[in-house]
Amino acid sequence: MSTTPDLSAVEWIKSSYSQGNGGDCIEWAPAFAVSGVVPVRDSKDPHGPALTFESSAWSAFVSAAKAGKFGTI
Repeated sequence: MSTTPDLSAVEWIKSSYSQGNGGDCIEWAPAFAVSGVVPVRDSKDPHGPALTFESSAWSAFVSAAKAGKFGTI
């Protein structure tokens, strides 16, 4: 059974790839990753939902994105 982590006091970091024009911005909580979960959210909706990923899955996704495995998205 999984539980929803309390993210109310988490420090969110905006992606360095986010554009300054207000679009395509994600934030993540790297300090929370030590718990084995990486929270990710849309910076345009900071009170909206956050997705949580296992740390290993998030690392694999970021590595694949950096390697261009998803094409231009």
